[in-house]
Amino acid sequence: MQEILHIATGSREGLYDITSPVHEIAGAAGIENGICSLYVRGATAALMIQENWDDSVQRDVVSLLQKVIPRGVWEHDRQDGNGDAHLKAGLVGPSETVPIIGGRLALSTWQNIFLCEFDGPRRQREVVVSIIPA
Repeated sequence: MQEILHIATGSREGLYDITSPVHEIAGAAGIENGICSLYVRGATAALMIQENWDDSVQRDVVSLLQKVIPRGVWEHDRQDGNGDAHLKAGLVGPSETVPIIGGRLALSTWQNIFLCEFDGPRRQREVVVSIIPA
């Protein structure tokens, strides 16, 4: 089973919680055990599994990446001004894999799945969700 999530982002950089729709897709697949493979399409976005208790962790992730990979100092910035977004997306990565156990995503209590936007806002980001039975 495979579905594509369409997510709008409202800021240049931020983490967007996509756990609920991914849970729905995994549940609709009707498999007891397997894997959920997630892949974001686009060279300036990424996926991350991170703490969900409060959004300070998500803000800290964005802040850290802004400090490690600042805006406006990269060769690619001369072309379209988003060299930092490409580097951040490459560092974090475009995919995540989550086991499905007992018909549910095997995330811990404090884990959620986040789309990482590094070059927004965007009207639409696409996350491919593939459910593979064990």
